[in-house]
Amino acid sequence: MSEVLEQTAASWPEVVVSDVSELIRGVTYSKEQATDKPQDGYTPVLRATNIQESRLVLESDLVFVPDSNVSANQRLRAGDIVVATSSGSKHLVGKSGLVHSDWRGSFGAFCAAIRPKANIESRYLAAFLQSPSYWKQVGKKALGVNINNLRRGDIESLTLPLPPLTKQREIVAELEKQFSRLNEAVANLQRVKANLKRYKASVLKAAVEGRLVETEATLSWKKQKKFESATELLQRAIQGRRFKKFSAPEQGFAALPDGWVWASVEQLAANDANSIGAGPFGTIFKAKDFRPEGVPIIFLRHVAPLKYLTRKPGFMDVGKWEELFRPYSVFGGELLITKLGEPPGVCAQYPVGIGPAMVTPDVIKLSVNDEVVNSEYLMYYFNSDPAKRFATGAAFGTTRTRLTLPLFREMPVPLPPLAEQARIVAEVDRHLSIIREVEAEVEANLQRAQALRQATLAKAFAPPELIQDTTQQRWQL
Repeated sequence: MSEVLEQTAASWPEVVVSDVSELIRGVTYSKEQATDKPQDGYTPVLRATNIQESRLVLESDLVFVPDSNVSANQRLRAGDIVVATSSGSKHLVGKSGLVHSDWRGSFGAFCAAIRPKANIESRYLAAFLQSPSYWKQVGKKALGVNINNLRRGDIESLTLPLPPLTKQREIVAELEKQFSRLNEAVANLQRVKANLKRYKASVLKAAVEGRLVETEATLSWKKQKKFESATELLQRAIQGRRFKKFSAPEQGFAALPDGWVWASVEQLAANDANSIGAGPFGTIFKAKDFRPEGVPIIFLRHVAPLKYLTRKPGFMDVGKWEELFRPYSVFGGELLITKLGEPPGVCAQYPVGIGPAMVTPDVIKLSVNDEVVNSEYLMYYFNSDPAKRFATGAAFGTTRTRLTLPLFREMPVPLPPLAEQARIVAEVDRHLSIIREVEAEVEANLQRAQALRQATLAKAFAPPELIQDTTQQRWQL
């Protein structure tokens, strides 16, 4: 680490934030006074969500309030530091960003502005507010109080080392030099993440449009062998069953390859009255029946693209589940599809071997007829761009954020022959395995970058006994 940072924080006098800055409260306004559109006579106002990655987002997600609500002192100036002091999200509280140049705007009541005095360099103070020393103090002050709130006194009593201004500027220059290289590396890693996301989407799209593997029709032509087309497969599977009349889509989808056919989700479901359904509504689904353990409840948060999650679990009383909720349950291998979201229609498969669970009203469960469709192929289709465009209405020039059960039942699915489905699934799995490996490496490097950033800030602001502990903790991520 640079010699500029070798002289640790213990070498300088310690001050509190109120010694070196003025704390300014945020603007208050009523819901009726606020608008999300800029207007004459209105001032843009930042909220906690405008503080991202240690910087202020000044171009989007703003609220505009009448100029009369904003005092002259509440108008932001270059060098001010906006801090999130209250938020429904714990991870936002304490985050901050520096105002690098004059900006005609202010900040809301759930934030505060720290305005540095002449005895401190604003960039030095802003760097301290990102350091492990700062976060350790914030953590202690949150003990015993609402962790989603930082009080005025909490901020004003924060302690930090105060070297002479010339030394502060040297430290800032060294931090900026080191972070410039680090930021470039992080930006490259983020570009790789974005490219992996596009790569995954292109693999799924190619898979469900017949462009990822050779079609059964092509292979059969090469081998001069007959094959069962998807049309024949579907007719055989649904024989004797009655369905609502289904018409193939006329727009919004690519043309089908030879041997494929359009089918509705309903036609691909198992021959069971409960094969397609969503959870019960509030008349019988009540929070008073929730328990610390029991039958897991599947909420929207548990269904991610291609992955079933178990974070923040909820449980239903076992007796109540047996009495009322077994028909709304999954037992292993079923598909879970979100009715709400941006976009709706996200799909994951419920794992086999972990016991039953019940879905909520915002989650659809689907048991498939495995004689006609591979459940993994169907999961890949639901998460593909063509399916997303149908779920959101984009394929038909409309917009929707809810996928209703009737609409889901009629959702068109491009169905390949069964053997081709198996080859498609194997090839998608191969691509996704590569993507997961690279994603894991990218995430590990991003964590290393964050650890290095915190270790550098610890060197600049923490007493010697904290530096080693902090560095070790960060590198264990």
